[in-house]
Amino acid sequence: MPSAFGPCCKQPPAESVATAPKEQPRDTRAWVRLPSGKRLDLLHPTPFDWDDEDLALGLARTYRWGGHSAWPLPLSVAQHSLLVLAMHRKSAKIADARADLRELLHDGDEGLLGFDCISVIKPFLGDAFRALTLELQRAVAIRYRVPPFAAGEERVHKKADRVAAASEAVHVVGWTRDEVRNTLRIPFEPLTADPLAALYDCAPWEPWSPALAAERFLAELKTLQAKAR
Repeated sequence: MPSAFGPCCKQPPAESVATAPKEQPRDTRAWVRLPSGKRLDLLHPTPFDWDDEDLALGLARTYRWGGHSAWPLPLSVAQHSLLVLAMHRKSAKIADARADLRELLHDGDEGLLGFDCISVIKPFLGDAFRALTLELQRAVAIRYRVPPFAAGEERVHKKADRVAAASEAVHVVGWTRDEVRNTLRIPFEPLTADPLAALYDCAPWEPWSPALAAERFLAELKTLQAKAR
């Protein structure tokens, strides 16, 4: 396993700190061409700008943990999303396809943007980046009719997401359990057993290839959409 080092806490010189970007003209666009042939303006997304296959592949090609891994492959956001969904189903009292969709798509914006920002970096990217991701999240929620969290549900989701992160840190990236708590400051115990191993008959915690992650994510997305009709 690779050794881990704590974050650098040095403050950059005042003159090196970047100033906030100027507001962009209203007609500014940030186009991406998707595998389906559709095009998405990241700054002005609509719920009709991508196919399900585009989203699945985008999430499968977007990596967690800055793309770092102790395995031959990095861990995709698609695989992480399926892990969080599996954890949700294990704890849910009743089956609810729309609630399952909400868990599966909780990082859907990252698949459209092609970027999973390490959490502690997000505040440094500023309000403009937050606004961009919120617009993408809104487009995903509208397209898939994802319900908002009810009272208490978001707290449960956040815990599952953090437990998944703690587990990935240990089993995928190579952090120790003590480092997860004291360096990464995730206050939850990592799982020992991989919930996806039994579901997909795969090696525990091993990252999947992008093609396989996209296939499995897409299959789950299609199944849940059919159930939620």
